[in-house]
Amino acid sequence: MAEMTIRAATLADIDLIHRELGDVIMSSPHYSERFKSHEAGRLDKTFLKGLLSIDPWHIMIMCADGVPGGAMISGPECGAVFRYWSWVFPSHRQTRLGMFGMRAFDEHWDNSRFHKAYTFVRPENEVARALLKRYGYRETALLEKHIFGEDYLLIEKFYTRQDGPYDSGYVGRLGRLKQRLKSLVGA
Repeated sequence: MAEMTIRAATLADIDLIHRELGDVIMSSPHYSERFKSHEAGRLDKTFLKGLLSIDPWHIMIMCADGVPGGAMISGPECGAVFRYWSWVFPSHRQTRLGMFGMRAFDEHWDNSRFHKAYTFVRPENEVARALLKRYGYRETALLEKHIFGEDYLLIEKFYTRQDGPYDSGYVGRLGRLKQRLKSLVGA
């Protein structure tokens, strides 16, 4: 059995992640062509680099025997962590990386920075729904005609966040300035 590990992405991983993300978005049977076009355009390399600058762990890379085989992309959203995409690369679909990644994601983020993790899933995506349920996520609401006229389920898992400052990522003018300074110095 392969040794599974997880690590935060680096700038050197952006091309791989962008390529694999584009492939999973465009090949998914659960989304409309309009959504696929929007999502692939939105989650470009600049967006991914922005997530790295907030926290490299917002792009988690799942590895089998040291070889990247899947990824989970998330971002801070008003005190919660939003799971944008979680997937196993086609080269590693016969491994247990998906299950491993689900546990690793929650173990990493249930650290008092966020009060919950959440995502949107198309109601027809039975595999994603079953996997999320298995790891303690619950279907909270059906969001009718939510994204480009299509229904989505809001699925969430509550974490053990204590009172304290929220993690909001880079927001506003000061946040953009911090992000720009980091990019200028190569951080």
